[in-house]
Amino acid sequence: MFAAYLDCPGGPENLYMKEVMKPSPGEGEVLLKVSASALNRADLLQRRGKYPPPEGASDILGLEAAGSVAGLGPGCRGRWKVGDAVMALLSGGGQAQYVTVPEGHLMPIPKDMTFIQAAAIPEAWLTAFQLLHFVGKVQEGETVLIHAGGSGVGMAAIQLVRLAKAIPIVTAGTQEKLKATANAGAAAGFNYKNEDFSEKALEFTQGSGVDIILDCVGGSYWEKNLNCLSTDGRWIIYGLLSGGEVHGDLLARLLSKRASIHTSLLRSRDKEASNGYQQSERLVRAFTEEALPYFAGGASPRLQPLVDSVYPLHKIAEAHRVMEENKNIGKIVIEVPV
Repeated sequence: MFAAYLDCPGGPENLYMKEVMKPSPGEGEVLLKVSASALNRADLLQRRGKYPPPEGASDILGLEAAGSVAGLGPGCRGRWKVGDAVMALLSGGGQAQYVTVPEGHLMPIPKDMTFIQAAAIPEAWLTAFQLLHFVGKVQEGETVLIHAGGSGVGMAAIQLVRLAKAIPIVTAGTQEKLKATANAGAAAGFNYKNEDFSEKALEFTQGSGVDIILDCVGGSYWEKNLNCLSTDGRWIIYGLLSGGEVHGDLLARLLSKRASIHTSLLRSRDKEASNGYQQSERLVRAFTEEALPYFAGGASPRLQPLVDSVYPLHKIAEAHRVMEENKNIGKIVIEVPV
């Protein structure tokens, strides 16, 4: 089969399409024939050698895929059959013609949805769902500040906050991204390049502050985050785009607000650690039951994945360059050749 490949860590130019061995499904695994995958920041980090896959996972890039069931390993419980249209969260291997997936990590593709659209769902939407419900325990009426609102996770979080009857507000770096977040349902948006988002968030909440912050930026935002976090607020860190160093009295500020910091990484829940594997299965099941029905036509409110652009697998390097330049609004999808 063909797969996105790199011989050594480095820039996008190191990526190419290579013929590799097709995987075989193991115990409780399904063989997925991939039609589309999508790009994530983790792929960029792994390409640079800064985010190795979990033990036992494929070293091929790709944390999500959509396609059809092509085979069943021993011990599968009969939920899926060959030909089923499915999408999956992966620990790696999605940017290839075939990938093996634990059967509990598969989700049915909603009717009327293309493989391209479906590939834009698993990583971003499961991340956002996990952060809001499993970690942040969002409640009706709460205000949620979402950093990088125009990203895949950001656009998913906006819609899921609305579904939970809470209020999403966002930060983004361009007016175009802020407009897209407003169209997705953001109640307010702040350009972090020329506005103080903490002042604007306090203004929006009439001084009370935000109840939850979804933060993929990290170190450089800590003071502003704590400034606009409410008493008993939850600050959830799931990425460190600006690094992890903090200079200043973070703990005293946190204590004065009785606030809490939570951290979360979706990918670290690999199959080798049974507890993490069970948590991933529980997350997929909850999302399938509570959110997936709202992707179907006629649902109200309607959830919609946002696809920024589509690149064929042999142009994977170009897709990486676009994401590195932070140009995308929503997901960059990789189409896999038949």
